[in-house]
Amino acid sequence: MLSSSLTPAPFRPVCERCRRPCSVCYCPSLVSLETATRVLLLQHPRERHVAIGTARLAHLCLPRSRLLLGVDFDDDARLLDALAVARVEAPPYLLFPGPGARDLRELAAARTGPAGARPITLVVVDGTWSQARKLVRRNRVLAALPQVALAPPAPSRYRIRREPADHCVATVEALALALGVLEGAPERFASLLRPFDAMVDTQLGYVDRARGARHRHAGRRARRPPREPAATVLLRQRADDVLCVHGEANAWPARRPGGHPPEIVHWLAHRPSTGETFEAVIAPRRPLAPATPRHIGLPAERLGAGESWPSFTARWAGFARPGDLVCSWGRFPLDVLAGDGASLPEARIDLRPAAGAFLGARTGTLEECLARLGLPAPAPLAAGRGGARAAALAAVAARLLAAPRSLKDG
Repeated sequence: MLSSSLTPAPFRPVCERCRRPCSVCYCPSLVSLETATRVLLLQHPRERHVAIGTARLAHLCLPRSRLLLGVDFDDDARLLDALAVARVEAPPYLLFPGPGARDLRELAAARTGPAGARPITLVVVDGTWSQARKLVRRNRVLAALPQVALAPPAPSRYRIRREPADHCVATVEALALALGVLEGAPERFASLLRPFDAMVDTQLGYVDRARGARHRHAGRRARRPPREPAATVLLRQRADDVLCVHGEANAWPARRPGGHPPEIVHWLAHRPSTGETFEAVIAPRRPLAPATPRHIGLPAERLGAGESWPSFTARWAGFARPGDLVCSWGRFPLDVLAGDGASLPEARIDLRPAAGAFLGARTGTLEECLARLGLPAPAPLAAGRGGARAAALAAVAARLLAAPRSLKDG
């Protein structure tokens, strides 16, 4: 029998309260803040396993808060019951910077009278910006809530996690600002950041020590210069053939029984070398999903008056060239279009991984990628969400076409 002298590494003890390893526990820095505002935190399941997340930290500091985990909240009895009570005692508002969000300071001023501020229930979604948007978009109960937003006075102190833009802050930072405004006590709720700062400082200390250890072991070994991503090279080699395409679909929720396969109802293309733009609004051939008009930003009447599928495919075949290099953000619109029999040039590049390789980091959403590339949001190429996303896609392609080898070079 063979024996081994190797023994498994012992598990690190974990604090049952903050769920962090005991060596980096932030519980000694926690505060307890009573609030008139009722705080309801809805956390995306993936965020629960992020060791440096801040929703649980905020929940531990706010005794009247509730923390719910999930993705589908439309039938969640815990949330529905909480909102039913809130509508009677403290009206619910969603802290989310949507297009029609009301400034939180304005709401706080409107709810302050001779007897003081009337409390509200503040619903907060926790996750990456992409996850938060998806939670709001896929849950009717959340999308129906009035939205409030608050511009932070300074960039995030979340130095161990990259934020997609200067106005983006950690969940606990957003709560400290919001509660300070709602309850007229910004200094009091600034103490909510004490355990947050302690967690960040501790984590950065470990990162610095680990980096120093790697440097000591590396010695004087020469580093190879980074290679330019192959997709970026191909884009520049075939710059005259680049065709950026984007499609919006009439799509029923996958989890809803009796739904229908997705179909493209808004198709856009832009050729950077000539400035040509193609757009088609296509009449749905299947029942229109109730959420589609709102989701893609085109009224049901305009979709119903769109051109026929044969008319679109004929026009599209006359615009797209067999030698085009098709650039998209993900495969979904191309797969849906091809699945319905429309022709597409064979050469294709998914700009999402191409941009990620160029950045040396995850891109996030198309809009987040624009920010990480240092690009402002361009003017839409057409109406609706498709027009805005097609313009953003073209802007990302143009940045990769014109970029130096890496962002550090330019």
